[in-house]
Amino acid sequence: MSHLTSNADLVARVRRIAGQVTAIEKALDADAPCATVLHRIAAVRGAVNGLLDEVIADHLEAHVAAPGLSDAERAEGTADLLAVIRRYSK
Repeated sequence: MSHLTSNADLVARVRRIAGQVTAIEKALDADAPCATVLHRIAAVRGAVNGLLDEVIADHLEAHVAAPGLSDAERAEGTADLLAVIRRYSK
């Protein structure tokens, strides 16, 4: 995925998400109030959605909208993205 804007930035985001998931686990282990757990889960969901948005944007730029792509390459990039969107929306 060398076309992604910044792998280092994306990896940093994933590490932050991992930390948030760990915080959920710790809250559950500590019998934290439901509201605390729900807020942490919502934060993880928002962070994952932001990550997904970034990777989708990079995919569109590199595999659908980039100048010089053949029709077959554009069709493949579009099909890949549609598969992800369909899986995500279930």
